Amino acid sequence: MDIRQRLRISVIAFAAGAGMLLTGCSSDILPSEASEGSGPPAAAAAADLKPYYNQRLSWRECGVPKFECATLKAPLDYAKPDGPSIKLAVARVKATGPGKRIGSLLVNPGGPGGSAVGYLQGYAGIGYPAPVRARYDMVAIDPRGVARSVPVKCLDDKQMDAYTQTDQTPDNQAEITDLRKSYQGFAAGCEKRSAAVLPHVSTVEAARDMDILRTVLGDKKLSYVGASYGTFLGATYAELFPDRVGRLVLDGAMDPSLPARQMNRDQTAGFETAFKSFAGDCVQHANCPLGTKSASDAAARLKAFFTKVDADPVRTGESRKLTESLATTGVIAAMYDEAAWPQLRTALTQAMDGDGDGLLALADSYYEREPDGAYANLMYANAAVNCLDAPPAFKNPEEVSSAVADFEKASPVFGKGFAWASLNCAYWPTAATGSPHRIEAKGAAPILVVGTTRDPATPYKWAQALAGQLSSGTLLTYDGDGHTAYGRGSDCIDTAINTYLLEGTPPSANKRCR
Repeated sequence: MDIRQRLRISVIAFAAGAGMLLTGCSSDILPSEASEGSGPPAAAAAADLKPYYNQRLSWRECGVPKFECATLKAPLDYAKPDGPSIKLAVARVKATGPGKRIGSLLVNPGGPGGSAVGYLQGYAGIGYPAPVRARYDMVAIDPRGVARSVPVKCLDDKQMDAYTQTDQTPDNQAEITDLRKSYQGFAAGCEKRSAAVLPHVSTVEAARDMDILRTVLGDKKLSYVGASYGTFLGATYAELFPDRVGRLVLDGAMDPSLPARQMNRDQTAGFETAFKSFAGDCVQHANCPLGTKSASDAAARLKAFFTKVDADPVRTGESRKLTESLATTGVIAAMYDEAAWPQLRTALTQAMDGDGDGLLALADSYYEREPDGAYANLMYANAAVNCLDAPPAFKNPEEVSSAVADFEKASPVFGKGFAWASLNCAYWPTAATGSPHRIEAKGAAPILVVGTTRDPATPYKWAQALAGQLSSGTLLTYDGDGHTAYGRGSDCIDTAINTYLLEGTPPSANKRCR
């Protein structure tokens, strides 16, 4: 896997995660009304959902050798199961053998907004450890609102280019007004192009879709590997259907109990931790563009560079210039994977010499912008899900202004930008349906929670928190850099997770790996 593909997978994990004969539904794997009790108050009774749970998938070739695709139907609104339905994209690659097939293993790369189907076909279905692929059908479903599943649409590509270049560190009232109008325009575009689906892309609904898929695939229990936001999706499933939990791996965990403002501030501190790790490595190289003195000196130099770019954007080989917002995004993108640090050193060196192409390429990987200027719907789905899952971090610019100093304490380099980026849900056209709360999932089988000590996007303390909340949670720690841990080079981590997936035995409590 080249660095661009690996970085894209790492970035998607936040924003930014399976032959089988067709089978109907036997009575022992259909939902009962009793197990629906933890769902939304307006959730439909199980009988009303039987047409969905009884459907059969029609598998077909889909352009990638050995992979098959199908379409799953689900209600647009679970409170109105007799109303309109939606079509969700599903893909699988059958267990390769040797060994007895265990069942299906669903994967989700996170986001929210990352395409699980794309992740399966581009990585998990061919790159997960061979012993796991031997005994599981590897399966993915693009969550509602994402990629191939009734994708949320907000802006055209030129509008998105302008949106990504908006100054997110406003220095005066005029720039604050421009940023507010940018968020308002983004939200208005989503409402204009995706009004019907916007109220129905919550994580709760995506988890309910996964339960339909579990049944249609013929699995009595759900086995699942979710990365980053995918851990919240998996934990939500466990909360809704604890008796249907099989083997769940939640890698790069989120803490569902945190309100949006605290979550954003924690993430700000996470990127500061990751940057210090990068800077400490960079200054050991004679060609480090941020100097060779110390990590703190490197941080001061980077902040000075951002200030310079804010006043005078750097040229690139195309019509776009490298603005401060794009430069910052490029640096942030490289924090997701330490394998990208050499690329970042080169990109920063070039940008400081007047060539912004390297940092622009990193920013484009974060936004999933293709060379032809086309954007995937990652950022549209990301906002739609996040703004529905929890009330906004800030209600207006005045609240952000009051909080900037606190965010800058968390990160002198990134704090101001992260604070203003947290305003995006303030103007969302659909009110939040979710709220922060602890997830215990009482009665669930053992769930494996994985945390990386210097993870930028999902700080390690979130993994500790989720493992502590889950009644059957076990924490597995990776003492390292980058976002998530599985499949990133630690034999200790991979062996522990593989053993859990193949044998159902979690590692000993608080096991640590390097």
